[in-house]
This record gives sequence, C-alpha cells and structure tokens, in this order.
Amino acid sequence: MGHLVAETGSAVEVDSAGTGGYHNGSGPDPRSAAEAAKHGIDIAAQQSRQVHAGDFAYFDLLVAMDESNLTNLLDLAPNTDAATKVRRLREFDPEANGDLDVPDPYYEDGFDGVFAMIERSCCELLRCIEDGEI
Repeated sequence: MGHLVAETGSAVEVDSAGTGGYHNGSGPDPRSAAEAAKHGIDIAAQQSRQVHAGDFAYFDLLVAMDESNLTNLLDLAPNTDAATKVRRLREFDPEANGDLDVPDPYYEDGFDGVFAMIERSCCELLRCIEDGEI
C-alpha cells in the first residue's frame, strides 16, 4: 500500500508486520519481490518484523490478511478499544464475495492473483481513509 500512498501524496503512514516472529529480519520471498517488481514496486530491501502491543498505541488501524492473523491481533490487543482498530484487508475488496481471507501463496504459484487481490483491497482501503469513512 505504500506505493499507493506515495502515488496519491496521502499523509497515511504504512508499515508491515507479521503476527509470527519466525521470519524476523528476513527479506521478502523472492517470488513476492518479483511480482511487485512487475508492477514497478521495489520491496527487495524490506525486512520483516513482528507486530507488538505498542503498534496498537501508534497506529490507528491494524489490518489482518486472514482469520488466523485476525485472531492473533485481537489476542495481542491490550484492551477492547485497541481491538476495534483491527480490520481484515478483504473487507475492502469489492470482489471478496464474503471470502475475507487473503490466501498465502507461499506453497503454490499464486503470487499474481494475490497481488491483484491486495492491490484492489488497498485501493479501496485508502479511498475509505481519505474520505473519512475509517
């Protein structure tokens, strides 16, 4: 979503973190970086980090990719007010049709489809933020 924010000149701050720490400090999957590069987005230098309770104080919105991430974020939320900051990315996907999980393409060759799904969702999310709906 960072590239969308940059393109629009929005004041939105974007960060990325996983709910598990097993990839802390690692770069992106090369297949993910290659898919992003096809769309003119350079993510090769990014490093993963694990979400922490302080993120609830710093950010206005925490976005989960799937049900498991949603559960992990809600479990990490320090209180009920913080838990209201958690949303699922595909809530903003106009093509979700009730399926709110972003599939993990790691074990299959679906990076292009997942990229398109995330891009659609992020465009709508950014629109909602800029229009004051969130």
